[in-house]
Amino acid sequence: MKRPLVTGAFLLLFGLIVQGAGDKVSGLITGKNAFVDAKELKPGEFRKITADALPKPFETQSNRNTELAPRPAGALPAAPAGFKVELYLDNLKNPRQIRIAPNGDFFFTETNAGEIKVLRGRTAEGKPQQVETFATGQKGVFGINFYPPGPNPQWLYAGNTTSVVRFPYKNGDLKATGAAETIVPELPSGGHSTRDLVFSKDGNQMLVAVGSGSNVDDPDTHPSETRRADILEYTPDGKFVRIYAAGIRNPVGLAINPETGELWCSVNERDALGDNLVPDYVTHVQPGGFYGWPWYYIGNHQDPRLEGKHPELKDKVLIPDVLIQPHSASLGLTFYEGTQFPQEYRGDAFVAEHGSWNRAHESGHEVVRIPLEKGHASGAYEDFLTFLGPDGQAWGRPVGIAVGRDGALYVTDDGSRAIWRVSYGGK
Repeated sequence: MKRPLVTGAFLLLFGLIVQGAGDKVSGLITGKNAFVDAKELKPGEFRKITADALPKPFETQSNRNTELAPRPAGALPAAPAGFKVELYLDNLKNPRQIRIAPNGDFFFTETNAGEIKVLRGRTAEGKPQQVETFATGQKGVFGINFYPPGPNPQWLYAGNTTSVVRFPYKNGDLKATGAAETIVPELPSGGHSTRDLVFSKDGNQMLVAVGSGSNVDDPDTHPSETRRADILEYTPDGKFVRIYAAGIRNPVGLAINPETGELWCSVNERDALGDNLVPDYVTHVQPGGFYGWPWYYIGNHQDPRLEGKHPELKDKVLIPDVLIQPHSASLGLTFYEGTQFPQEYRGDAFVAEHGSWNRAHESGHEVVRIPLEKGHASGAYEDFLTFLGPDGQAWGRPVGIAVGRDGALYVTDDGSRAIWRVSYGGK
């Protein structure tokens, strides 16, 4: 895979873009201090993890930490000053990805139940006016999206673990008016199971995320990793086109940057190299790009468990735009196109960090904000929304994020089985 020629003029321009993104950032935490336990998170703090500040493999032992506290009575996620967090809906089964229909309805998946739900409106008490089940009987359903892009979709697409299906849909439908049509019948099964999907702005490309089946199994000797740890490109009718980008261990969340038209993804990187390796990441995805898995990570850092393999790829590994605290389990992402938040938030990315298991002290359990300037990131991110009790123990696991017509953020949380609404009320 070839990388495009990078000119001096481009590097100068990129430097100016990065500098511009930094204008939204103050008090940036860098170096070793940028790595953080969940219990230490403070909404409003900015941090930046860089490729040259990574610890060595096995600097700490591999740990297992799967505890999640119950949500304390009346507890709300914490947000920066000026923001208000409200409970929109609770007592759900397993709320995961969430996306907004052109008419303003919210569609979200309850993966374990195999259901696609619809929420409409907001009462004076702040609850949905209607809650309906659009479809049932799906297997591992996660990603959902509307096609064609624009104000009048004809289909709702859904990503099951081993297939992509679509339902007839028109604005206002609360229940599927026809049976699911299988568009992609054979996606790999086993291992990472989430299948998010998005369409390019022109509607010509359908992009599907397929995570690896393992932690670091070598595809050279494990055929089960074929067409995995990839983003796959299809036509909207389900014809396979190409591997759009490769070496992405588990690209859970996909989104199209509305300003640049680029595909972005959030990624769960590999485990068992230590508490602060390997950073999860959020990045724009370069078509034809290679991001390292399983032989390399974050540029030319070679995984010691596959030492000596594929030296010809060492200098072809792309470094992601934004490195996130390792073992955060980066999931859904969206771009803020509303007007309810202050001007400085317009166009920024918001990403759910679900919280993972491979760390002595838990990390993640937050929503981060990535400041963007003209659609580009500087590498910094803000701890925006945290799900912690008074003792610092995590109780929530954010998954999906969508921007409502009212300009508020809506966040699914499969830890407390709820959906949260975040609005701005400051000056």
